[in-house]
Amino acid sequence: MKHIYCISGFGADGRVFSKLNFANTDVHFIPWFNPLKKETIEAYAKRMSAQIHHKDPILFGLSFGGIMCIEIAKIISTGKVIIISSIKSFHEMPLWMKLTGKLQLDKIVPLKTFKFIEPLENFNLGIENNEELKLVSEYRKTIGQQYTNWATHQILNWKNEWQPKTMVHIHGGKDHIFPLKNIKADYVIPDGGHFMIMNRSQKVNNILEEILN
Repeated sequence: MKHIYCISGFGADGRVFSKLNFANTDVHFIPWFNPLKKETIEAYAKRMSAQIHHKDPILFGLSFGGIMCIEIAKIISTGKVIIISSIKSFHEMPLWMKLTGKLQLDKIVPLKTFKFIEPLENFNLGIENNEELKLVSEYRKTIGQQYTNWATHQILNWKNEWQPKTMVHIHGGKDHIFPLKNIKADYVIPDGGHFMIMNRSQKVNNILEEILN
């Protein structure tokens, strides 16, 4: 039996994978936890990897979870690393993210969600229905500021250029967070946005079936 370990996006949980079909695999979800003070992404990945209890697992990561899968793959042997709506290196980041990280603007103005910008955030995420809106709203209420500040800084300052040999990248043609023009993906869903894992789940499942078989 293959074992697949899933890591959700920024501050999310296993519910974002609820519409996916991981046929013939034993599925595990690795939750986010609060980072330690001044903890590096490498140290965090090592703590997260301690939750993996099978040899050569498949890692599957959404958005920031994809970044974390790559960091974990530097530590342990993996059967395959699948990322969706994510990036493989800092070269695939949009310019505004690179500049924000370089200028350390997240330290000057820490990220915080305000009610009036939620519609813009929802647009960028590719939210399409009330089910997704409710889920994202719940995440906003439960995510802690300590984790938010840490995760934002890690994403903006990620300088990775390495990738696993078994890497598979699935991306959406209408992703507003990580635009496709910067991405070299193995599979592209033309009408998929950043949240296509839910609202284009059948198309994602078709790709997963091919990859996992």
